[in-house]
Amino acid sequence: MKTTNQFFSAMVIILLLAMPLCALAQDEEPKRPMYVTVTKSYWNKDYKGTPDEWKAAEKEYMEKVTKKNEYVTWAGYFMHLFTENSNEVIYAQTYPNWEAIDKASARNSELEKEAWPDEEARKAFLEKLGSAYSHFHSDEIFATMPGAKQMEGEVTDDMVLYVRQNKMAFPEDGTWEEWQTLQKKVLENAIYKNEYIKAYYPERHAWGSDRRDFNEIIYLDSMCDLERMFDKYQELMKEALTDDERKAFGKYFKSHGDYLYSPLKL
Repeated sequence: MKTTNQFFSAMVIILLLAMPLCALAQDEEPKRPMYVTVTKSYWNKDYKGTPDEWKAAEKEYMEKVTKKNEYVTWAGYFMHLFTENSNEVIYAQTYPNWEAIDKASARNSELEKEAWPDEEARKAFLEKLGSAYSHFHSDEIFATMPGAKQMEGEVTDDMVLYVRQNKMAFPEDGTWEEWQTLQKKVLENAIYKNEYIKAYYPERHAWGSDRRDFNEIIYLDSMCDLERMFDKYQELMKEALTDDERKAFGKYFKSHGDYLYSPLKL
């Protein structure tokens, strides 16, 4: 049977993962999509085509289907840079609400028929497109969170996408109020003021393999700025939080993983 402290600690983390961080938003933050689907695929080594042919086909599908799908607010590809598998291809889509996820899939089918009216031509195109990937892939859904640092301008091919996947901890002495206060300080002083962070998007688990996931998506101008960003972050954290506050903030995290991708502009 759980003790009072164990029960309280579990409830704290449920709140951290389930509640929107309303108090952490920047003033007048732009309306954001509510959900992100992330599909991790892998290259098929037996693909009968070239990288340019694959890119052209994906661009054609994006123009004829995805961009015309009113239930999809944004979509993008990200290529392996520094991850555990060099064959990774990440595809992400954002949606205005949960219902739009199912509706988007059905709408894709309709738009495919409009784009390629001939059934045989449509089947051949989609089969060739799908043959670029192996049969295995994984899907996860994340809920976006307030507190983003919005991108100014366009994402370019030479930018770097840094993904920090945090695993939230279950501190026995944690409280929702403490988390809100500390996270707000970090956002306002170590994220928004860090000139090397060109954009920052926090998201939490909604559906997938691990409900502890809290992801921080960061855009950088280049690989050279990665180390500069970390150094600046540490400098700003020392100014923003006391030693006790940094220790208190750290107790809400069990571990994290680091992943680097290159945005692909179709």
